[in-house]
Amino acid sequence: MGRTPLTSADDPKPSTSTDVTLRSDVTVELVKSSASDSDVLFAARVSTLGEQSIEELQKDPERSKGLINYLMRDRHGSPFEHNSMTFLVSAPIFVFREFMRHRVGWSYNEESGRYRELQPVFYVPDASRKLVQEGRPGKYVFVEGTPAQHSTVQNVLGDSYHQAYEAYQKLLAEGVAREVARAALPVGLYSSMYATCNARSLMHFLGLRTQHELAKVPSFPQREIEMVGEKMEAEWARLMPLTYAAFNANGRVAP
Repeated sequence: MGRTPLTSADDPKPSTSTDVTLRSDVTVELVKSSASDSDVLFAARVSTLGEQSIEELQKDPERSKGLINYLMRDRHGSPFEHNSMTFLVSAPIFVFREFMRHRVGWSYNEESGRYRELQPVFYVPDASRKLVQEGRPGKYVFVEGTPAQHSTVQNVLGDSYHQAYEAYQKLLAEGVAREVARAALPVGLYSSMYATCNARSLMHFLGLRTQHELAKVPSFPQREIEMVGEKMEAEWARLMPLTYAAFNANGRVAP
């Protein structure tokens, strides 16, 4: 079984290949959405206008901007829930284990190692990934690794993935069930999932899983889940620009 060089290919090799593919990226695709700033506005105005709230959507854009900012600032959160975004995410399994700690306002469906043969695609950090942790738990920073450390990481992880996938294939060839054979595979294996959320739940995710200069509350996410968050954030900013601006203007704290 061979091993291909580090790549960011979005289309991994099929399981019939003898190669193990190494990637350093994550991919996020907005599959479908029903999300706009107007969703926030009609939900908020129903409290004072009742059924007439829909009629207010096209009136005075600056007033609408001010209302969204007020809701964000004073943390009136429920109007930000009347929308939906579904993302298709490809990332290492260890990213998904962190991701699924976010339970309120999220729905997930992930590919199953019980029902399909898992593909030989694994994560190895590229040269931009800080490798060395300095300091004690709760008060530490990550710093650049040396070229030698990066080389060691790539070689050691690559060899480990090679051996793990070879063991997985051997178990399958012996007739062992996929749900048992998958135990041989590490959390660096790539998986894919659909993740559906609303703007409020996404803001909470971004507040914890991204670092940003405008954040009132500092966060220290693992870089790989932050990469997913950054891609989701870019899609959401395009869909709901007034809400996104208010989120940033108010310290990136979910309402």
